[in-house]
Amino acid sequence: MLRFLLMLALAYGALLLLLYLFQPRLLFLPGVPGRDLVATPEHIGLEYRELNFETADGETLHGWWLPHADARATLLFHHGNAGNISHRLDSLQIFHDLGLEVLIFDYRGYGQSTGSPSEAGLYEDARAAWRWLLEEQGAEADQVILFGRSMGGAVAARLASEVEAAGLITESTFTSVPDIGAELYWWLPVRLLARLDFNAREAVAEAAMPVLVVHSPDDEIIPFEHGQRLYEAAGERGTLLEIRGDHNTGFLASGDTYRDGLNRFISELDQ
Repeated sequence: MLRFLLMLALAYGALLLLLYLFQPRLLFLPGVPGRDLVATPEHIGLEYRELNFETADGETLHGWWLPHADARATLLFHHGNAGNISHRLDSLQIFHDLGLEVLIFDYRGYGQSTGSPSEAGLYEDARAAWRWLLEEQGAEADQVILFGRSMGGAVAARLASEVEAAGLITESTFTSVPDIGAELYWWLPVRLLARLDFNAREAVAEAAMPVLVVHSPDDEIIPFEHGQRLYEAAGERGTLLEIRGDHNTGFLASGDTYRDGLNRFISELDQ
């Protein structure tokens, strides 16, 4: 029995060590489904311009600029932890239909961007995209909406806590990595081992702008309660849009509920 308990303790310790060392590989999934671009906005009839821009620490990020003939605002798109910009064409169509010009880019280590992903690195990538919008594209800060889906919501929220933009939209976003990790792996001391934070709740509370929190009670990956806590963190600046469907396709399954909710938020920013 003593030998069995010792082996069990060693196995548990080895698991904790692996969890500590390989956290980035559990969160950052640029290879799922792959780094190759599978399509472009041209495939859905949208005009776009391919671009590359530099980060403050020397990485080169790849992205697309999608203009709009009668743009009501500019949207800076931060995608989730898997795939690349070519997997977001459905969203680009929705944003175009809503009258938005869009900058979407791949984080370092994703798609055609250089480098390897890290939490600090992704924050630098968001800052570089913001600078490109203002300095190269000539966008007005008070006309830019920061958007982030899933992990991208935490990146967008961090940027929102640092800049003055028109508004922030988080969609299907967790409150923080330790929070969601502790829920998924309740039998492990996740909070003690956490090397990644992505504290969206804290960033939302610090962001001095209107915030739209989009979340589905059917989300099987990030529980709806995370969206509710982000909404509470936004206080009087916050609006909660409840959609339906799962984590990855809820924005499509919700149809007009999703589109109308975004449209109302964008319209209120103009007032």
